[in-house]
Amino acid sequence: MTTQKPRICIVGGGFGGLYTALRLDDLPWQPETQPQIILIDKSDRFLFSPLLYELITEELQTWEIAPPFEEILSNTSIQFHQDCVTNINLETQQVTKGSASVISYDYLVIAAGGKTPLDIVPGAKSHAIPFKTLNDAYRVKEKLRLLEESSPEKIRVAIVGGGYSGVEIAGKIADRLGKKGRIRIIDRGAKILDNASEFNRETAIKALEKRQVWLDLETEVTQVQSDTISLYYKGTIDTIPVDLVIWTVGNQVSQLTQQLPLEKTATGLLKIKPTLEALDRERVYALGDIVESKDVTGELLPATAQVAFQQSDYCAWNIWASINHKPQLPFRYQPLGEMMALGIDNATLNGLGLQLNGSLAYIARRLIYLYRLPNLQHQLTVGLNWITQPLVELLS
Repeated sequence: MTTQKPRICIVGGGFGGLYTALRLDDLPWQPETQPQIILIDKSDRFLFSPLLYELITEELQTWEIAPPFEEILSNTSIQFHQDCVTNINLETQQVTKGSASVISYDYLVIAAGGKTPLDIVPGAKSHAIPFKTLNDAYRVKEKLRLLEESSPEKIRVAIVGGGYSGVEIAGKIADRLGKKGRIRIIDRGAKILDNASEFNRETAIKALEKRQVWLDLETEVTQVQSDTISLYYKGTIDTIPVDLVIWTVGNQVSQLTQQLPLEKTATGLLKIKPTLEALDRERVYALGDIVESKDVTGELLPATAQVAFQQSDYCAWNIWASINHKPQLPFRYQPLGEMMALGIDNATLNGLGLQLNGSLAYIARRLIYLYRLPNLQHQLTVGLNWITQPLVELLS
């Protein structure tokens, strides 16, 4: 050990990193093993990404879905450093930050997250907007505002990707723009929501049809320009006008993760043990978007917030177990169902024996996510606002 008490350094403050830190802080520690927990993230805020879509329709405000780390960690022993990590030296067990300062660690958690690759199609990097971060949502909102203010006859939006993210953003934008919107989802597959349950897929298709969202399936994007998008379908390329392109497909690990001398898949994801420890390095754990996530049974899992949320429990416990000389546990994923927002005041939910859609599913989805917000104080503040806001609007 490099310090008298163990020091745990967590790189990345998304679902995997933040919730691992919070659970580590809550575990029962003896005074002699109580660790120093350091969380590093380039942003000053945690983003509860499943609710990011509600910013587009202004159903929610930034403070509700993106509380500052300082607020979340105020009653914990976790030290937060807002900074970029520029290098991780696994041999010397040191993390270098953008400020050039160095942090030594005994245990390392890599939860740096991924980014949406835009360099695979000409013009996408310059003219398409991903939808993964708070800044992405702001860019989409501002673009929509400018388009609405220019009062065109139609506002044409192309959404690349027919997965959960693409479908949810399509529903929100369609409800925001109403009859003025011309929304299309473009996907290479033969159907949208390929990994969703049949109930959720059918419900989503009906919701998109009701909002007149077009589906361009078995279609590839070949080029994006400032006001057009070129689509390849069955041997023919068609170039059509567009006002806004949103890119929701793909996941690419950061340069930092790519440079780590750890075993990776062909796509650059880190390979990990069932305990979430790196294959070839002890006391180095990884989770979330940057790893090849598998259940203890070997089943490959999607890179979702729900998977990272559950991995954080195991990651925290296994670090605690390692420090306290207890057996570590293999990650066992518990499928808790699928939820999707399908426009304003509309959603679908399938899981734990329930199949809901419409306003009831929308309320259930809100309550489930409220429960998963980072700490009780934020849950109470947001929950109270959700209760009182309709009353304020009614009286105003």
